[in-house]
Amino acid sequence: MTVFLSSDDVSGLADPAAFVDAVREGYRQRGEGAAAKPRTTLRNEDPPGMLFSYAAVLPDTGAMGGYMYSAGFEARDAWFATPLFDAETGEPLAVVDGASMNPFKTGAAGAVGVDALARRDASSLAVIGSGAQARGQVRAAATVRDFDSVDVYSPTKANREAFAAEMNDRLDPAVAAVASPSAAVEGADVVITATTATDPVFDGDDLKDGAHVTAMGQYHPEKRELDETTIERGTYVPDLRERVQQDAGSFIAAQEAGVVDESDVHAELGEIVAGEADGRADRDEITIFDSGGTGIETVAGAYLLYERAMERDDDLGTEVDWLPASEALTGE
Repeated sequence: MTVFLSSDDVSGLADPAAFVDAVREGYRQRGEGAAAKPRTTLRNEDPPGMLFSYAAVLPDTGAMGGYMYSAGFEARDAWFATPLFDAETGEPLAVVDGASMNPFKTGAAGAVGVDALARRDASSLAVIGSGAQARGQVRAAATVRDFDSVDVYSPTKANREAFAAEMNDRLDPAVAAVASPSAAVEGADVVITATTATDPVFDGDDLKDGAHVTAMGQYHPEKRELDETTIERGTYVPDLRERVQQDAGSFIAAQEAGVVDESDVHAELGEIVAGEADGRADRDEITIFDSGGTGIETVAGAYLLYERAMERDDDLGTEVDWLPASEALTGE
């Protein structure tokens, strides 16, 4: 039977470290040739809203599927549907309410980027943003590096201070709210941007040599968390190469400014994870992971939750009777 897993069903089934392991394995498969496509965006003018979808096949995991979600419209909210199919038989396994897992699976993708590209001895982390995605990014990144300090900046003082207080309770490193982007970024070994900004959120000249940047808020051609200086200085690694010219706003802007071209896309993250491409070349290299969101982390994260739910003895989920086309597609 297929099951529907609600947000309550999947809450607490997996911690950030488990998501990171599952998502790293998904990117390894992508690096070895597993199929994945970038986000498709359909826009509606009145009422204003968007319908998104993306998908991936992870054969070694044994699952395929992705996201379909709506955002905006009259309700001015979002709903995330995550269908999962068996990658061998094609049969439907589950439909997961994908909203609650979103910061975990997206944070895990960011952490896989940190693990693949940041210096092994990275000890200081800067985060720009203080919302749910920033929370997911920091918690996941802390599972792959032993940070001593975390500095957070967001424009609203109360928000960054609340974030710092919450993360101090959750994490071992000291977490501090700082008054400017430069105060966060200068001297940081790892910089994470998790915003909805349309303009760059820090000055690329503030990056120290050897820093790593994970940017997850730029999945629109007009959204660019990173400035041209950052893109020009860094070794650029996207989640999917095919996505770069479609909606990687920071790279598109830098390309239009003439400081980079398509040859400056070093490799996909999966290629580095799978050992098909080199990662960091030396200690002074600046590296960038552009994480715009893919079906890779979505399928990996959702299947992790599905497996955990099925292992439980308390009957998580609601069974759904889903007929195959051989029985239902009759035209009668």
